Amino acid sequence: TAKGFNVIHPMGWDAFGLPAENAAIERNEHPKKWTHENIAAMRTQLQSMGLSIDWDREVATCDADYYRHEQAMFLKFLEKGIAYRKESIVNWDPVDNTVLANEQVIDGKGWRTGAPVERRKLNQWFLKITDYAEELLSCLDQLERWPEKVRIMQANWIGKSQGLQFKWDIIGREEKIEVFTTRPDTLFGASFLALAPDHPLSAKLAGEKTGFDAFQQECRAGGTSEAAIEQAEKIGFDTGFKATHPLLGREVPVYIANFILMDYGTGAIFGVPAHDQRDYEFATKYKLEILPVVLPEGGIDLSKESYNGPGMLANSQWLDGMNVEAAKAEVIKRCEEGKTGFGTTQFRLRDWGVSRQRYWGCPIPVVHCEACGVVPVPEDQLPVTLPEDVSFDKPGNPLEHHPTWKNVDCPNCKKAARRETDTFDTFFESSWYQFRYCDPKNENLPVAREKSKYWMPVEQYIGGVEHAVLHLLYARFFTKIMRDCGYVDCDEPFLGLFTQGMVTHETYQDSEGKWVFLADVVKKDGAAVHAQSGEPIKIGATIKMSKSKKNVVDPEDILETYGADAARLFILSDSPPERDLEWTESGIEGAWRFVNKVYSVIRDIEVSGADGFSGEYSPKALELRRLTHKTVKGVGEDIEAFHMNKAVAKIREFYNGFTAFHAGGADEKAALAEAVKV
Repeated sequence: TAKGFNVIHPMGWDAFGLPAENAAIERNEHPKKWTHENIAAMRTQLQSMGLSIDWDREVATCDADYYRHEQAMFLKFLEKGIAYRKESIVNWDPVDNTVLANEQVIDGKGWRTGAPVERRKLNQWFLKITDYAEELLSCLDQLERWPEKVRIMQANWIGKSQGLQFKWDIIGREEKIEVFTTRPDTLFGASFLALAPDHPLSAKLAGEKTGFDAFQQECRAGGTSEAAIEQAEKIGFDTGFKATHPLLGREVPVYIANFILMDYGTGAIFGVPAHDQRDYEFATKYKLEILPVVLPEGGIDLSKESYNGPGMLANSQWLDGMNVEAAKAEVIKRCEEGKTGFGTTQFRLRDWGVSRQRYWGCPIPVVHCEACGVVPVPEDQLPVTLPEDVSFDKPGNPLEHHPTWKNVDCPNCKKAARRETDTFDTFFESSWYQFRYCDPKNENLPVAREKSKYWMPVEQYIGGVEHAVLHLLYARFFTKIMRDCGYVDCDEPFLGLFTQGMVTHETYQDSEGKWVFLADVVKKDGAAVHAQSGEPIKIGATIKMSKSKKNVVDPEDILETYGADAARLFILSDSPPERDLEWTESGIEGAWRFVNKVYSVIRDIEVSGADGFSGEYSPKALELRRLTHKTVKGVGEDIEAFHMNKAVAKIREFYNGFTAFHAGGADEKAALAEAVKV
């Protein structure tokens, strides 16, 4: 309990994933063995720190008694239509033969192999997070104890936008091109149409034109993320067709362009080079018209870039003189009246692709049967566990190369079928463990409703701001679909969010640019040399501790040298917890000296004769009592406000106060005894 409340401070291990799989392969160990060895080592370190963790509620996401429940939930999501399978464009590493997350594509190449990444279509499993976009957005207003920047980041990621959806006629063809735009006010400035390379009309319009295959191949190179597409050179393919401007009747060329995303809007745009930088770069490259229609005070200069600011409409017939917002509304109104288009809402948020082509993840509990199609694994056959006798000597997913695991009988018709060899994205596991902590031993359900109702939602969540969008958004989404499937009652998982800073340290490199471990560096007179070779070492930037940069401090070394109390005191006292903490030897030594001083004073101070005092206190004794009670109150308030460094500063002031106090009479000894006890 804490201040009269029942409190859970649990520990869990988010233990599946490609990094763990690759690390195990590099060490020639099985991922399961390597993962559990690391969990055991970290558990020992955390227990040595003396943290108030409820180890009875410990979970590991790679254990079958954890992921069996998410497999059961997935079957429920499938039944409810929340989970589905479709063809999707992915980042494909042609060497590893696997799909890469956007974060694993670096400068258009696979993070591990360095091979140029291809865009490829594969069947993938998805969860319909877009069905919850409006609720996810509107409920952000309820999260008053979340940092404003995190709520803004989530709102931007969800990306609600209102605009116009309407059709353009293609001259000489029956098909029409449907376009969504958030800037209907700029319609009079349109000088081209552009389709996504994978738009259904792209191949039809390009036909057998020379160069289209090569263009498609070029579009497939590089990552699929918005950032990767945004940074790539804007290239297009002229279909040779023209479309009719719906308001002006004039012809505009129809291109296929690499910067158009099929999964946003309709996969087609009208280009307004004067007021969109991507369109501007494209128009400049292909010598298309640049027609300004929004003019700021003082005129406009389009010689180097587009103008995307406020202004008044011009060169736009009946819109001239209107501001941007009024013009948007007027265009939508006229299109709706003429039945040529309609106002609509779109979201930037895409459905969550949960398929990963790797071994070390939770198996997706379905089989594929030629006769029956996709068949859910019966719930009484869960969990579907991973085979342990896998081989990592071939590229790609080891589950694809494991015939005795992969080939099974169909649960429906009993004919030959095959298991789904994709495994879940690890965010699938980390999106619901807040509920599992409430009921970690339940064999039948992810969590009993009464346990969830008692403990949830989480009062205080602490996590890095790097989780602001994906993990925290997925956890919010999972809470809502678990609610709608009858597992839980709450709408939001985390009432309060605190984003702590990172622990940082200097980095060191040798003359060849290789990273050097901290233990191999000796510093003298501001310079650094290698402890063994004496070679000069370059002192680099102070950045987040990272194994790859070798600027990590081993907790066991710290505990052995300075003890847990000194380590915890330094972490709390050095800086506000929302800021980065720079780990320095002088800082930890200072904390260690203070802990020893406190220990010595408490051990040696004489407070005998204070027991049972009930008389009046002298002014001197009252002053110490005031300091004691002021410290207790102030430290408590600072801890609740996460001002840990201020709390430690008050403790230091308190130490200085009571160590300077010399007790004479029984009242002063009683006041000192109270201070020592605190």
